[in-house]
Order: sequence, then structure tokens, then C-alpha cells
Amino acid sequence: MFNLFNLSLKINGFPMKEAKAEFEKIQAVSDAEFEDFIIRKRKKIVDYHLKNNESYQEFVGKTFFDPETSRWNELPIMTKKDFQKPLSERLSEGFTVKNVYVNKTSGSSGDPFIFAKDKFCHALTWANIINRFGWFGIDFNSSLQARFYGIPLDFIGNKKERLKDLFKNSYRFTIFDLSDEILEKILLKFQHEKFDYINGYTSSIVLFAKFLQKKDIVLRSVCPTLKCCIVTSEMLFEEDKLLMEKQFGIPIVNEYGASELDLIAFQNPNNEWQVNSETLFVEILDENNAILPNGNEGRIVITSLYNKAHPFIRYDIGDVGILDKKSTFKKPILKKLIGRTNDIAILPSGKKSPGLTFYYVTKSIIEDDGNVKEFVIKQTKIDTFEVKYVSDTALTLKQIKKIEKAITTYLENGLTFTFIRKDKLERSKSGKLKQFVSLIK
Repeated sequence: MFNLFNLSLKINGFPMKEAKAEFEKIQAVSDAEFEDFIIRKRKKIVDYHLKNNESYQEFVGKTFFDPETSRWNELPIMTKKDFQKPLSERLSEGFTVKNVYVNKTSGSSGDPFIFAKDKFCHALTWANIINRFGWFGIDFNSSLQARFYGIPLDFIGNKKERLKDLFKNSYRFTIFDLSDEILEKILLKFQHEKFDYINGYTSSIVLFAKFLQKKDIVLRSVCPTLKCCIVTSEMLFEEDKLLMEKQFGIPIVNEYGASELDLIAFQNPNNEWQVNSETLFVEILDENNAILPNGNEGRIVITSLYNKAHPFIRYDIGDVGILDKKSTFKKPILKKLIGRTNDIAILPSGKKSPGLTFYYVTKSIIEDDGNVKEFVIKQTKIDTFEVKYVSDTALTLKQIKKIEKAITTYLENGLTFTFIRKDKLERSKSGKLKQFVSLIK
């Protein structure tokens, strides 16, 4: 089979041969030597940007950081707000918008920005993705992908994405309408195509699994070529994972990444959420920027070790998580991803709670009978929440009281909930479904 995927990377100027060789070299570093290897790589990328990136020099200069005598934890923390200026002002010397890979973050955190990677760094990202997908027998040149993603609706944007799908050996199901009629057509496609794997947004794929459950169909029985399902961009709850495993008949793989960085963590065949230590350095920090020991919950802060075009050094991605106690420098394991830092609910008592707590408690009750297909929660006032949901029949008063009681048990008294039944839920332009939103600043 002609290697369209490899060809597309070559056409775009990504040095894949060199990147794969470098990636293999990194993986060959022994466990015993890996900590020293990472420390050297960290210092090298900081030194590079302090010498070649005026924007980073200004950012770090205010803390009087000396790379020779200062310690790593004295480096300031970067946030998305630090990138709210033209890209040309953030690029390192020798790089322009014409000789780098340029893209835009999704804006799911509320602070979208345009970023850049040098071509070698982006090639390393692809070397990493190819390696991880290979754990499950996926080859980008030959494996046919069933892709559940959003797509631009304008003519040119739509055609560009369809062309990319062709090069990626991918068939895209648009996810803006996932009514039963559309899901029936998707099922028909699985009956006629030899798909190797499913990849896409968690909420959309869960909806397809619920549709199959209702029809009492296991997907692999109608599409026996399927090897695995890789979900990304949204939270994966354990009960949803179990449902998909049952209805698809294949392993469900959880991916966590950020377009401006790389794959951050990818579930390995031993069911561990393995953090990318090859191209990134991941830390967990408390609210005072102190480094937390493994096993503690805190802010996820990431350093891109190879991006020379644009600094992402001690970059607060806006997520909260926990690294497993058994993590090592070479093989860090993400024990839990709790959610985004801006998805925190501030309650009347002053208590702060991850917004996903509301989502999780509500989910455990209203999905018992399969009536509710999906829902989102919005905090509109400090004591008031809106639950918008899609269902076959409206929630009963008994169900609503049960939800309110559960939330009181987990959180506190005196909270008001309004339940609004919808035909479908609003998604972002990319097709993502934000499960919890707070309007409280």
C-alpha cells in the first residue's frame, strides 16, 4: 500500500527519519541514567531560549534567573495569558511563521492562542504518536480510522480537513448531529468498511455506544477488523469506559494531549496512563508553585524539551491531576486527571470543588436507566446550577430529588438546581462538549 501518511509529513517538511532516530535514542536511555538525561535536556532548552528568545528573556528577566546558579524550581511559571501577543513577537531568533509549524489551541480553557513548533519538534510529536498507537497494532499508513471529530463547515476548511483525512487513511463522522437516524447511518458504515480503530471525542463515542446498547449490538460482531478505540479531548469516566468496552468488544484507550505540546499521557497495554517522558517534563505543583511529591493532587505544569521555535517552559496547562507514587523519571504514570483549573465551583460556604464532582454525582444517578443520553452543568450564580440534558422522556420529580440529595451529601446544603430538557446540546466549534462551566469569576 502506498504510504500516503509518510508522504504527507515529508511534503510538509517534517524530518521524520531524523525524528524517529532521535525518539529511539531517547527511549534507549536506561532507567538509571534517565533523571540526569532529563535534567540536562531541561537546562539545554532553558539556556537556548534565554539566548535566542527575546520574549522569554523578558519574561524570566524579572525574576533575575541565572541558569548557571539558580535552581529549576525558581523558574517562573508560564500560563496561557503570557501568550496573548502576536506570534511573531514570541518566536526565537531564526524562526518565522514561514519556517515553523503553526496552529491554534482549541480555546477550551477560555484562553485560545496561536502557537508554533519548529519542524523537528513537530516531527518528534508524530514519532511519539506513531509509537503509542503502535502499542495497539495501529499503523497510520495502512490502518483505517473511524474518526469522530468536528469539522469546519465552510467550504474551503471542510475540503482541507477531508484531504487531511485522505492522507491519514481516515473516514470522518461529523459529530454535530448524533441523532438516532445519523447513528444508524454510522452503524451501516461500520458494517461495510474494514475499520481498524475508532478515534475521537469521548462524549460522541459514548453516545454511539449507548445507541448500540439500545439495539443490543456489539460493534465488533458487525466490524470484526476493529482493534481498539482511542478517546481524547474530554474526560473519560470509568462507567463510560466499561460501556464502550462491552458495546464495541475492543480495548478502550485513553489519550490526554495538548495541541501546543504533544501527547501528554497515553494508556498503555497494561492499563496504565503512561506520561510522555520522551519529549516532555511533567510536574505537579501546589497553589504556591511548590513541587508536590508523587501521589498528591495539584496543577499540571509541563516543559517542552525540544521546541526551539517557541518556549513552553514550566507551562501551566490549566489542568489538575495526580502522578502515581510508583512513577519514575523514565516512566511517569498519571494516576488521575481531575479537570481544568477553571472548572472549579466556588460554593456559598467558600468551599471550592472540581466542577466534575457535580457532573459525576449527577451522572451516576440520571443514567441508570439509559433514558438520559448526555448532559452538561452550568453554574450561573454562587448557589445556582443549570442542568441541560437530552433524553427520551423528561426527568421525574423523584429523580430530581435524588440528584439534589446526592449533591448535598457530597458537597453542601442550600444549592438550587434547574433542569432543562433539550433536543440537543450546544458544542464548541470543534465539536467538543464542555461538561461543566462556571460563570462565577
